[in-house]
Amino acid sequence: MAYRIIVYKSIMKKSEKIKGKEAITARKKKQVQYGIIAAAGIVIAAIILLVIFNPFVAKAGDTVDVYYTGTLDNGTIFDTNVNVSPLTFTLGKGMVIPGFDQAVAGMAVKDIKTVRIPSEKAYGSYNNSLVHIVNRSAFPANVTPVAGQYYGIKRTTDGAVSYVKIINVTQSTVTLDENNELAGQNLTFSISLVGINQK
Repeated sequence: MAYRIIVYKSIMKKSEKIKGKEAITARKKKQVQYGIIAAAGIVIAAIILLVIFNPFVAKAGDTVDVYYTGTLDNGTIFDTNVNVSPLTFTLGKGMVIPGFDQAVAGMAVKDIKTVRIPSEKAYGSYNNSLVHIVNRSAFPANVTPVAGQYYGIKRTTDGAVSYVKIINVTQSTVTLDENNELAGQNLTFSISLVGINQK
């Protein structure tokens, strides 16, 4: 009888030791897991802070210098300033089309990117209500309107000049199109950021 009690005690002690070791191992695993989660959290927070507060990338209010080449969906180049002066503008001030502004934000000097800008973030959809028929007498006597040409028209309200395309000419009327020539087009730009003047 006494022998059995000793055996049971011995078995219980071994069992308790195993449970204790398992508990310690489980605690260590949890500590490692918590450490990994904490480290990942710190890395993610650092990346977010770097993106938001990175002094080396362009952000709203910064004046930037860029070279670009713009192409249509069919590959036609419609505009480029490569090999001439860079385009200088201030981010977030509406000086360029919204999609171009957004594409440059977050770029660093020497970054190059290609971005496709849908028409709604470029020059908008083609608007038929911007096509007008006017009397030829609206043009000065020394100006002969020609279909396909662009003319600058000074607004009497604020003196700003807007460009219109002549799309049809008759004996008595001229049809004007005030849409931008790129209205309704998706645009692709290759952009190279060459300078940032931070605010």
